[in-house]
Amino acid sequence: MFKTIKNDLPASIVVFFVALPLCLGIALASGAPLFSGLIAGIIGGIVVGSLSGSQIGVSGPAAGLAAIVLTAISTLGGYENFLVAVVLGGIIQIVFGALKAGIIGYYFPSSVIKGMLTGIGIIIILKQIPHFFGYDQDPEGDFAFFQIDGENTFSEIFNAINLISPGATVVAVIGLLILILWDRVLTKKSKIFKLIQGPLVAVVVGIVYYVLTKDNPTWEISAEHLVSVPIPEDASSFIAQFSLPNFAAIGRVDVWVVGFTIALVASLETLLCVEATDKLDPDRRVTPTNRELFAQGTGNVISGLVGGLPITQVIVRSSANIQSGGKSKASAIIHGFFLLISVILIPRLLNMIPLSVLAAILFIVGYKLAKPALFKTMYKLGWKQFVPFVVTVLGIIFTDLLTGIVLGLGVGIVVILIKSYQNSHFLHKEDVSNGKSKMKMTLAEEVTFFNKGAILKELDRLPENSYLELDVRKTRYLDNDIIEILEDFSGKAKNRNITINLVSERGTVENPESFIQFFKLRPKLEES
Repeated sequence: MFKTIKNDLPASIVVFFVALPLCLGIALASGAPLFSGLIAGIIGGIVVGSLSGSQIGVSGPAAGLAAIVLTAISTLGGYENFLVAVVLGGIIQIVFGALKAGIIGYYFPSSVIKGMLTGIGIIIILKQIPHFFGYDQDPEGDFAFFQIDGENTFSEIFNAINLISPGATVVAVIGLLILILWDRVLTKKSKIFKLIQGPLVAVVVGIVYYVLTKDNPTWEISAEHLVSVPIPEDASSFIAQFSLPNFAAIGRVDVWVVGFTIALVASLETLLCVEATDKLDPDRRVTPTNRELFAQGTGNVISGLVGGLPITQVIVRSSANIQSGGKSKASAIIHGFFLLISVILIPRLLNMIPLSVLAAILFIVGYKLAKPALFKTMYKLGWKQFVPFVVTVLGIIFTDLLTGIVLGLGVGIVVILIKSYQNSHFLHKEDVSNGKSKMKMTLAEEVTFFNKGAILKELDRLPENSYLELDVRKTRYLDNDIIEILEDFSGKAKNRNITINLVSERGTVENPESFIQFFKLRPKLEES
């Protein structure tokens, strides 16, 4: 793991700067104590990072769970009762891993996963525009279209343009220029620029700018445009920020319902992120999904026990890790230690970081996830790939992450059904002899009830006084619904003077008396 420390250490610094405001923002959006987001980020980095089989995935509090957490804290009667649900959710995730439920992640179409990455990239950019200009009404980490501040993604941008903060905007532009210069020019000039990451330099410049302009009314950056880490006065006040679950509530049905909801949503988000992260990994490594569920479950149990938010693997931090050159799980673990050490030792310094500079860093992350060339590539793959891709992107932008994925998956399933409808059989018209048209229908390897319409339509089109050769030699599975269609058609064929020649691995049968009886007696091919 430490063989790639020269790559992982700089990457962990970038992930730390990306994770810090997101941990705080998601906690704020969830109606939870701010410190609970940091706890989840620390445990997601150190504990989950150590247990996970993912080499480049990063875990922490997730925006997709913010609405669930916000509602659950209220309905369960307090944060301590909610923590019990987090612990139960973690235990359920461990059970999911033991039951090998991680395989679910492999059933999402590639077009939907690519749409998820692109949609998240676009939403990151759109959500960071207000922070870039110093208009910070909506907390970091609120990625839903309809925001908790009553605005939506686009109305928030229009408000930001009308309420630009000069100081925050200037330092954001400087930070963005530093990042572009670092990425496009300086890293190619010398190895030192690969070791010292552009985001670190941008953050340092942001802190210096804040210090130099804090007494200038025109160019200063006000407190609401800065990172806001809780500052404990002493060791006892630091320890007091941790909360313990109220296990007296463990017998309540609503606590178990919330626990199961957290387990289900967190597992789904994690599996989707794992699939997407593996696609971004330059080394094309494959994450063991059942082990990932175990790691996430363990992390959630520990997070719930000490007062943290629910944890998932998250694509924003994971993609930032990949883009910054992270090679092993060391980067995720080190970023967790950076979070822990910084909130203990330097919270006041962290609170000098302008949110607009962090927005500039996230702009780059978002752009690399949603490059315009990807739309062109997906379009060239054909409508069966492009439509689910676009629906997923638009769904994420105009609803939220999980809804967008469900919409894309729904369209993907419709595309599969259409393909299945089209590929159930092959019909070939051969010639005409003795006044009879000769037709050959070859059935596909698997024919299910989805194919009923297409096959029935073709059979009804056959002209009277024709000859049909029905070839099922390659068919490994034939649904009973299709056998019934053939059975019904055999009666109609006699009335229309259509001769049916059934070709199977058992030989050829002309006008079989009963298709149902024939396929019932047909040997099981999977055993042969």
